[in-house]
Amino acid sequence: MQTAILIVQCKDNKGIVAAVSHFLYENNGNILAVDQYVDDDLGDFFMRAEWELDSFDIEKDQILPEFKSKVGHRFEMEYFLSFNFPKPRMALFVSKLSHCLFDILSRYYSGQFNVEIPLVISNHPDLEPVVKAFGIPFYHLPVTKENKVEQEKKQLELMVAHRIDFVVLARYMQILSGNFIKHFPNNVINIHHSFLPAFVGAKPYHAAYKRGVKIIGATAHYVTEELDAGPIIEQDVARVRHHNTVEDLVQIGQDVEKVVLSKAIKYHLARKIQVVGNRTIIFN
Repeated sequence: MQTAILIVQCKDNKGIVAAVSHFLYENNGNILAVDQYVDDDLGDFFMRAEWELDSFDIEKDQILPEFKSKVGHRFEMEYFLSFNFPKPRMALFVSKLSHCLFDILSRYYSGQFNVEIPLVISNHPDLEPVVKAFGIPFYHLPVTKENKVEQEKKQLELMVAHRIDFVVLARYMQILSGNFIKHFPNNVINIHHSFLPAFVGAKPYHAAYKRGVKIIGATAHYVTEELDAGPIIEQDVARVRHHNTVEDLVQIGQDVEKVVLSKAIKYHLARKIQVVGNRTIIFN
């Protein structure tokens, strides 16, 4: 089923839902899902509507002009239109840790993700056999302080060559430059443990164990130039107890990481995320 997704943002006012719904109805649009939210602090209204395209009377390239003249202009809206086809093209960046990569590839293989994965990029060769087993091209681009700019240029060239729509850092242990991020605004998703910034460094779980933490978790967010401070997409936690070893904490943490990252990817693919400043609205 081919569908269109419309997200609107404007100052809250009477009649917005009715106007959007009537626009879809009068053009023979079969609405599949609608969700709305009012931010009282901003005084802004947000809405996401998805409908079938098969019976819709307006051609794809004319939907936005028609919507602007009939609805958008009246409410001074910002609006974003997308479609569930063709499948978005996602690049994966990995290092040595495999848990997020395995989870993503298994969901991709089983059809849970409506996405194409044209390539995987890594700064280490360790996970190449895993990626090639799924028939996906693997690019090993080692990164050092001396060659970082050059390697990132190659990465961006690969993004263009493979027509990449968005990037997922599946435990990629390198910091992307501002130049790279500017090519994919709100289209680079990262996952990290939720100890940050309390337990920084190479062994956060060891530090957390020494402090006797009782809860651990993970955060998926869009990448910005400020490290690990971008708009949060999804978070989750798991409880731990005194008898859990460091190894237990690592395993529990990795389990949470891969589930949180998977949910973030699903929200992104379904066009259910609206970034507002440094926050996100996640539509149902």
